[in-house]
Amino acid sequence: MNRAAGWAAAGLVVAVLCWAGNALVARAVVDSLPPLALAFGRWSLALLILLPFVGRSLWQQRAQLRAAGWRLWGVSALGITGYNSLLYLAAQSTTAINITLLNTCLPLATFIGAGLLLNEWPARRAWLGMGVALCGLLLLIGRGDPATFLALDFYPGDLLMLLAVAVWALYSLLMRLWSGRFALAPLALLGVTILYGWILLLPFYLLEWWLVGGFVPGVASLGAMAYTALFASLLAYLAWNNGLRVLGAARASLFSYLMPVFAALLGWLLLDEGLAFYHWLGGALIFGGLLLATRSAAAPRPAPR
Repeated sequence: MNRAAGWAAAGLVVAVLCWAGNALVARAVVDSLPPLALAFGRWSLALLILLPFVGRSLWQQRAQLRAAGWRLWGVSALGITGYNSLLYLAAQSTTAINITLLNTCLPLATFIGAGLLLNEWPARRAWLGMGVALCGLLLLIGRGDPATFLALDFYPGDLLMLLAVAVWALYSLLMRLWSGRFALAPLALLGVTILYGWILLLPFYLLEWWLVGGFVPGVASLGAMAYTALFASLLAYLAWNNGLRVLGAARASLFSYLMPVFAALLGWLLLDEGLAFYHWLGGALIFGGLLLATRSAAAPRPAPR
């Protein structure tokens, strides 16, 4: 793995760590902060932070933005408006274990999509790495007991989570496919996708506000928005988009399997939750699978433009 790929992989690890914290934050405020209010507050704060740094650049590159046209609106609708809103909505009517289990579909969907849309079929060792990592993930989800999966109940939110997985896979694939058409610096690209996504999210947030009311600002709700804006939005999305560009969508998607590993570690550090043997074994399998998959071949061929 060359230096650029190594930094990209490290960035993907950081992104997933930030999103593991995002999942804990979202669950902590589920009773006090409506889902679209959290999404809207998150992206509003991220936009306020980012615009002073990229606003002038975006104005100067307005010709490139017009040329990108509907493609920029499309990836913004998927990655900014759609995925997070669907995830927060799913959390209202399903369980954390179901969300994690359904999220295992993401790498497979991205592997197949990368082959069909980008002509970037992963190498055999990448498929093997995905299988090893998947075994580790299932070990974590099942808490070391296969009978756990027989006792699972399914809820309406599971369909929303499956839709969220499809939306995120498509976002990752299209960001890879169209990266050459955008011709923007990473920070400017993130800024414009957040801006477009925020515009698209606004009417849905206003509808939620009209139907269920707003929220009372407090330390917990504002803290949740601050964390999700700084870490789960700005830092994580910059790292993820760079990972897509350097490693390709398929291999980048495998890093999502680290989510329950980091969730367990954060629960141990912050919530005094214990770590069992299956945590260590599952984590080892996931890291081993990632190492096998990301070192399996040279960087994927550039996506067609």
